[in-house]
Amino acid sequence: MTTLRDRPNTALLVTDVQNGVVANAYERDRVVANIATLVEKARDAGAAVIWVQHNNDDLRRGGEAWQLVLAPDDAEPVVQKAYPDAFEETELEAVLAARGIGRLVVAGAQTDECIRSTLHGAVVRGYDATLVGDAHTTEDLSEWGAPPPGDVIAHTNLYWGNHQAPGRAAGTVATADVDFAATPSLSS
Repeated sequence: MTTLRDRPNTALLVTDVQNGVVANAYERDRVVANIATLVEKARDAGAAVIWVQHNNDDLRRGGEAWQLVLAPDDAEPVVQKAYPDAFEETELEAVLAARGIGRLVVAGAQTDECIRSTLHGAVVRGYDATLVGDAHTTEDLSEWGAPPPGDVIAHTNLYWGNHQAPGRAAGTVATADVDFAATPSLSS
């Protein structure tokens, strides 16, 4: 499905599940538990688990807020980023290429910034990108005019579940339905 040649493998991309990012996130404990389930499912299936870790003034490298909530295995790469799209000025593409990955299963935070940006970045670069609808979250930004976080998440799930691009698959799936061995079908 992916438009990338010789990329038959799937990876779980765990985005910005860091203390300072998810501390006040909507349904934090449920979402982190679902992400932990996905990590276990990926490892059991032999799929790659790729971790993404944001760096900025609030998430200074090495600080408590910057630390990941869940622990990567030693063999699992941790990609450092400074922009919402995990592909921008990072080693993510090289990490994925070295592992023959053409399909991404995406979970993490924040829905309305890094998750959306990374999903679009993946599809634009030729990847299939599946969003795990019950394994991403955001904080409440309604005081700045954003919808409540539950609505942001629901809208993103609806939007990505209907996303289309030529030769690439996109969609939304629940944690319980993620199958790291399955090949996605093209959105119609």
